[in-house]
Amino acid sequence: MITPDIQEVVSVIEDERPKIPVGLLSRQEKDRHIERAFVGLYRWYVDRSQKTRDWNPDRSFDWKSFRTDHSPEINTILEGFFAVEQYVPDYVSTLLRVIRQSHGRSHFHIRWGSEEEKHADLWYNTVLFSRYRSPDWLREYMHALRSESWELPWDDPLHMIFYTVFQELATQLNYRKLMYIAAGKSDKPHFADARDPVLRQVCAVISADESAHFDFFLQGGRIFLYYYPDESLRAIKDVIEHFAMPANDIIPDYDIFFETILKAGIYGPRDHAKDVVKFALNRMGVEGRKHLEEGIRRMRQVPDEHGNFRETAIFDGLDFPKVEKGVRDSFAAIEAYEREVGLDAVDPTAFVSNYK
Repeated sequence: MITPDIQEVVSVIEDERPKIPVGLLSRQEKDRHIERAFVGLYRWYVDRSQKTRDWNPDRSFDWKSFRTDHSPEINTILEGFFAVEQYVPDYVSTLLRVIRQSHGRSHFHIRWGSEEEKHADLWYNTVLFSRYRSPDWLREYMHALRSESWELPWDDPLHMIFYTVFQELATQLNYRKLMYIAAGKSDKPHFADARDPVLRQVCAVISADESAHFDFFLQGGRIFLYYYPDESLRAIKDVIEHFAMPANDIIPDYDIFFETILKAGIYGPRDHAKDVVKFALNRMGVEGRKHLEEGIRRMRQVPDEHGNFRETAIFDGLDFPKVEKGVRDSFAAIEAYEREVGLDAVDPTAFVSNYK
């Protein structure tokens, strides 16, 4: 009979313990705290939106000064952005059905939709005032676009929170790069004479909206990652592997539009890998895609302090203290807002740790 070395067994078990203690909260409790966070973030977001980003697609821009001699490349880009935004009714209605039970997420989504609707109107105006197409052509094109409908890439709330993190960041990058071109800062020879102050302002305003959208979804994604790290990391991996910009498969001649923005230096595979995937993962506390994939491959069952086995998603490339700090910062912003308006006296939101 072989007598085991008890100290060695204990040492092995300790080495195999997750670096984060077993969660303290039940699934029901975690879901409740996540929902409270989203309600708080929604209220905080609306307050900031009304104070800092209140604009009108017709009156806030000098459309009479919009250039009517842009290159075919610029006009193709404007039409492409206009086309993508024509599916706002689908972007809103499809996801709203999935998240309707969440007060915070569903109400934010309606607010998000109202802001995206202004983007659709804004890109409509750029095409209209460019005079590159006639008003009748534009109406017919809109009708053709809306004869198709966009469907969700995933039909569950967890995947979609992370999809919107990457999608909003990618969209912001597209608009910001066009802003540089419209400011006359492109290093591409064929855009040497592309300066247009009105178009630059359009891109700047929409980029600010997309930045705010990205920040909201990022905060929401980190909250899920904090309370449900295993499931969240798998969802993030799925989204990265199968990510595609919305409506790319139903917009006529989308390949021409994509080739144009690629040649313009606006968006391409390298931009997506570095400025979208890598940047977003870093903000969420994941060192990089390779670390994410390796970590998921290494997910394993490990014993908790009571001898029960659980799955751990903790690996070297996940900066969990960074995740927790981000979540605490989100709750701190919510709490500060509630103190300002008096909600703290009647229904305060407070961060509740899931770990010892």
